[in-house]
Amino acid sequence: MPEYWEIKNKYTFLEMCKTPEIAADVTMLPVDLLGVDAAILFSDILVTAEAMGGDLSFEQGVGPRFSNPVRSHADADKLSVDCVDKLQYVAEAIKVIQQRLDGSIPLIGFAGAPFTILSYLVEGGSSKDFKRTKLLLNNEPELAHKILQKIADVTVDYLNMQIDAGVNALQLFDSWALALSWNDYRDFSHHYNKYILSKIRRTVPVISFCKGSSVFAPMMAEAHPDVISVDWNADLKNIKQALPEGIAVQGNLDPFVLYADKKVIKDKIHQLFERMRGEKGFIFNLGHGIMPDIPFDNVKFAIETVKEFRY
Repeated sequence: MPEYWEIKNKYTFLEMCKTPEIAADVTMLPVDLLGVDAAILFSDILVTAEAMGGDLSFEQGVGPRFSNPVRSHADADKLSVDCVDKLQYVAEAIKVIQQRLDGSIPLIGFAGAPFTILSYLVEGGSSKDFKRTKLLLNNEPELAHKILQKIADVTVDYLNMQIDAGVNALQLFDSWALALSWNDYRDFSHHYNKYILSKIRRTVPVISFCKGSSVFAPMMAEAHPDVISVDWNADLKNIKQALPEGIAVQGNLDPFVLYADKKVIKDKIHQLFERMRGEKGFIFNLGHGIMPDIPFDNVKFAIETVKEFRY
């Protein structure tokens, strides 16, 4: 959105996240310009890692960077778990956003899941192959579990803080779970996601997402989320019908469809709705995040197509 870049060009990314009024401004942009059915808190999954002691920066065209990666027991010992006070700016942003929304639509808060946060801390930033992270899991599993438990405890406090501040739903993002084998996902990801969902106050619905949910959904269900968000690699109806009663699904349009002609966008959305016709507990969404250069008009058209569809 040009309106987003007008703000982005004036501040660093972290300044935007840490200034409640600016975070609220950015949160409201898609609400006001796209007419979406829910607002999503403007923040970043890595704010918990920064609060724990990570020296976080964002480089244009590169992404997040930690100048002090965590790769030893000494590094892990330095990670703070009593750090939710450092994240109060998120609670303040939630309160400002809710004042602006005034009950019109729900606000979704979120946090990064422990494995995904671990991968950034260990790699020192983004990674294509997660080599250092996988070496840690294989060669030093005790150290990996030590770090993951610390992240999980912080995440529980952080999500409870968001609930207290007034979010209407929460989403746990495990963006890089697809890098893991089934057993490693079970031991180093699912175990901690399940712990988090068991410890937070379940007074609002909780959505569980991982890139790889088309594979891991049966295990994800064991953590008892209210919703499982599904990537675009699976048939959504098959996933839904294989899940326990009472767990909704969210998804699962391939975001790259939004680059296509509008006729294609409409056809793909209608195909998904027709496939899910008659299913209870279905939230239309993309199968992962949106790319920055997708035409704004195409996104707006997709949302209008969704709103116009009638079962």
